[in-house]
Amino acid sequence: MARVFDSYYAGGSWNRTARTFPDINPGNDQVWANIADMDINDVRRTLQAAQEGFSEWSQMPFTERANFMLKAADECDRRKDDLCAALQAEGGGWWGKGMFEAGFISTVFRAAAAMAYQSIGEVLPSEHGKVSMAVRVPMGVISVISPWNFPGILSSRGFAIPMVAGNSIVLKPSEETPYCGGIFFAEVFDAIGLPKGAFNVVTCSRDNIAEIGDELIENPIIKGVSFTGSTAVGRMIAAKAGAHLKKTCVELGGKDSLIICDDADLEKSAQLANFGSFMHQGQICMSVEKVLVHEKVYDKFLPMFIERARKLKVGDPTSDRSNVIGPLINDKQAGIVKTQLEDAIAKGAKVLLGGGVNGRYVEPTILTGVTPDMLIYQFETFGPVVPVIPFRNDEEAIAIANDTDYGLSSGIMTADENRGLEIASRLETGSSHVNCSSVNDEPHAPFGGAKSSGVSPHGGRWSLEAFTQTRWITLDRGHRHLPPVF
Repeated sequence: MARVFDSYYAGGSWNRTARTFPDINPGNDQVWANIADMDINDVRRTLQAAQEGFSEWSQMPFTERANFMLKAADECDRRKDDLCAALQAEGGGWWGKGMFEAGFISTVFRAAAAMAYQSIGEVLPSEHGKVSMAVRVPMGVISVISPWNFPGILSSRGFAIPMVAGNSIVLKPSEETPYCGGIFFAEVFDAIGLPKGAFNVVTCSRDNIAEIGDELIENPIIKGVSFTGSTAVGRMIAAKAGAHLKKTCVELGGKDSLIICDDADLEKSAQLANFGSFMHQGQICMSVEKVLVHEKVYDKFLPMFIERARKLKVGDPTSDRSNVIGPLINDKQAGIVKTQLEDAIAKGAKVLLGGGVNGRYVEPTILTGVTPDMLIYQFETFGPVVPVIPFRNDEEAIAIANDTDYGLSSGIMTADENRGLEIASRLETGSSHVNCSSVNDEPHAPFGGAKSSGVSPHGGRWSLEAFTQTRWITLDRGHRHLPPVF
């Protein structure tokens, strides 16, 4: 029987909506839950509740805000198994992915609690003998718009540090994962007795997402916007927010490379390529979307990679834990992957493994012969299909990796760390990882992109900087000289 979540969380209470929308399990097309479908008036009431809650929350001692983050971490740990099951059913993920994500969220809250104890300003020199201070203060109500692929991690990452800094939050999860990306956190904060209005959740169907999305950006109550999702949507959000002079932090898509040098550990490289390319069906913004291999080790590496990928089992992860490759999130995404695959094959690419597409289920697929004129070379795939491309030297590898509008993450495999750092320094990406894959994240580290992959990083003090404003405050001690005429 489908679960029912027909109320939205605003101002510390649950409020019934007139309508609900179905939350579908992408693995079997069954309705997993019915979710509150908020209208524009519901959203405006939620924004007002967040505005009212900001006053108490922002004035609360930082130690108490930090303590709420620690309580939330403990509550998330208590609910870990239930969240894992929900992540599988709602997002189509493998059990291992669900357990990792459910376990990681508490570390996000603990990192946020630690940020409450960081410096919030500086004492500046003053030629007039003033006590001159630059201090950071919360902005007000922040809207957080989160994606469906890692809804627990990417929602909590978007709001935890801005929230502990004293901002109140209005979170809108993806309509694909409204429970794991939003309602779950409302349950957590409700359980620990968070002050009213400090945290609020907006859920809506795809039918009215455009109107509600605009409200979460353009309403005067909103002072900043955090968005994680596609580059196309991120551009629109940043443009609309910019028109209203509102701060944004947007983390967008990627076309990330794993560069395997001729001196690399090939077994480890094959494992990292397998993980980076196919974890969660390749539906990670920092997935490995191009495996670049030095021509001297190309023929040795390729069968090692294929052998590992061949063992990944495809199927509904909610019916069998051994199914590592689950469904893509929806038919639209499956169609994008199929189009890219067919385009590559038509233009001469060779399928060395996989290639099968059965509805939303796509086999782990390894291609060779991919060239720059192919869609799969140019655009983010967000699916379990990856090309393996040879290169002659480091210069060529860097050129291929940078030959994209995106610039999110990257990985470099080499026995020579100096060589790895040299390559990393020339890659046009927000992050780069020597002897690891492009898939890396820690809640206290800066995570963001270059080029079309984002503006302003999430994580640690960088989130604090993004969602606080700087004020200059002075104490005059009578030393500033004024013109006698006054």
